[in-house]
Amino acid sequence: MQFEVIKQDQKARAGTIQTDHGTIETPIFMPVGTVASVKAVHQRELKEDIKAQIILGNTYHLYLRPGLEVLEQAGGLHKFNGWDRPILTDSGGFQVYSLAGTGRKIDEAGVKFKSHIDGSTHVFTPESVMDIQRTIGADFVMAFDECTPYPCDYGYARRSMELTHRWLQRCCDRFDTTEPKYGHSQALFPIVQGSTYPDLRRQSAEFIASLGREGNAIGGLSVGEPAEDMYEMTDLVCSILPQDKPRYLMGVGTPANILESIALGIDMMDCVLPTRNARHGILYTTQGIINIKNEKWRKDFSPIDEGLGGYTSTFYSKAYLRHLFKSDELLGPQIASVHNLTFYLWLVKEARLQILNGTYLPWKNQMVEQIMRRL
Repeated sequence: MQFEVIKQDQKARAGTIQTDHGTIETPIFMPVGTVASVKAVHQRELKEDIKAQIILGNTYHLYLRPGLEVLEQAGGLHKFNGWDRPILTDSGGFQVYSLAGTGRKIDEAGVKFKSHIDGSTHVFTPESVMDIQRTIGADFVMAFDECTPYPCDYGYARRSMELTHRWLQRCCDRFDTTEPKYGHSQALFPIVQGSTYPDLRRQSAEFIASLGREGNAIGGLSVGEPAEDMYEMTDLVCSILPQDKPRYLMGVGTPANILESIALGIDMMDCVLPTRNARHGILYTTQGIINIKNEKWRKDFSPIDEGLGGYTSTFYSKAYLRHLFKSDELLGPQIASVHNLTFYLWLVKEARLQILNGTYLPWKNQMVEQIMRRL
């Protein structure tokens, strides 16, 4: 993996990431394909309509189903789901965090948890999570970490961060003494933790920067904290992480979050929001946010978003899409999902162009106001 910053507009960066599965132009939004599928979206649509450059998979979910034996016999996740561009896998730390209250046990060795599918007991350790991600075969591998909840008291946040750092060293040791399985290289990203405490975030960022890995991630944000706190922590961490390595802000977020994070120096982002909200009829457009179920769209025969481009957003009308939702037709959420992801990828592409032109901040301020208004 090679990363290059081509242009910087104040803190915002436009760059490229070279991988064995192709080049990624940053800043980039990554559609979430938790169980080897971006919900309701074909791979052809991801490439041709949405123009996704990289997608995500999840270690926890793929480990449980379809399982490592199936993935290895298929030749890894790329061969299994037919996606021949880069893939990033989340280590499962966030999913383990979400299992609090279900008998989950965290200790120095790792995490014992019960499957949400059948209640069976499993154990993740830093070493096993590296092995699992080797078997999945993602281009970008995340270190195993503990994601703290919000709010979180200082003592717990500090202990959790320190545990994450110890786990990280074990992740690095295991990763560096094993090899990729499918002939393409893999890059390990550590994850900065520390909740919303500046001194802990600084300490974590400094420790992770010192390791010199191929890229770095910022976790433990977008878990319920105020947006101002998220931006403050992101800004602080970006001021410490290396300039010549890609920075990945995990689980973020709304279109406004995307643009504000880019302004702080973030290169990579992901979130389930565009597809999750699409399934409820919430559409992001170049003019603002639409609830397609509202009566006002019943006789609106204009395209979903003629300013966006792409087949799905310009072919179908708002009235037709509203009809599909009101009729509980599966095609409704599918169209909405493709549209929302098309919008998100358009948004980061436009952001990149503005950075290259040196006009990012004024454009960002105007665009945030425009795209976050309710229509």
